[in-house]
Amino acid sequence: MGFRRWSTYRLATAAGAFTNTVFGLIKASITVATVGAAGGTLAGYDAVTGATYAWVVQALVAPVNVFHWSELAQRVRDGDVAVDLARPVDPQFAYLASFLGRGAYQFLPRALPPLLTGALTTGLALPLAPLPYLLGAVSVLLAVALSFACWWIVNLTAFWVVELRGLITLYVVAMSVLSGLIIPVHWFPGWLATVADLTPFPSLLQAPVDVIMGRVEGTEALGVLAVQAGWLLGMLLLGRLVFARGAAKLVVQGG
Repeated sequence: MGFRRWSTYRLATAAGAFTNTVFGLIKASITVATVGAAGGTLAGYDAVTGATYAWVVQALVAPVNVFHWSELAQRVRDGDVAVDLARPVDPQFAYLASFLGRGAYQFLPRALPPLLTGALTTGLALPLAPLPYLLGAVSVLLAVALSFACWWIVNLTAFWVVELRGLITLYVVAMSVLSGLIIPVHWFPGWLATVADLTPFPSLLQAPVDVIMGRVEGTEALGVLAVQAGWLLGMLLLGRLVFARGAAKLVVQGG
């Protein structure tokens, strides 16, 4: 149902793909320039791998849905969440399924244009073996589910806070910096890398990109997937606890 719902917005999808591609050109150019200014390599990235990183990140931005999701918060604010509580299905599971359906639809039309543009402009340094892509698919799936788990908790603050725009902005800023959206986490100074590792954000983008590009292989790649799965499990459990607490105090006007 989530896949079918989002597949109706074809013009918006095309516009989003164009925007992702334009930002990919900008980010790839800046990344290549940064690597060049550093002497040709920076934290294991050369010009081509740095550009590839920028393009793969742009390909994952829409499927992972890192920028915005406030559907639950809006339903809490207008009282429609009472309908969700009355349905014979777990609300968290239902919203997760819809979120995964959205990610599945966005994957090809939003991911392919940036990657094709990258291949035609800067070139892409991607592995030839199939294993990184198989593990990468699992990593992307975990990243999409983890993105939902994080957004779920942000949305749940609507049980206690009337206006969420400030909180959502702070979340997006923190995520953008610590996930590797702007620059690779591997470029961070030691203290900032430690801060990032204490959050689930690197598992949203840096982790799947590392797996897809083959920067982590074998047991190291499995370790990355395990970290993603650990964060996902923890955030989902925390989300269930917070939702139960909020639903227990919910008062919907008119009954």
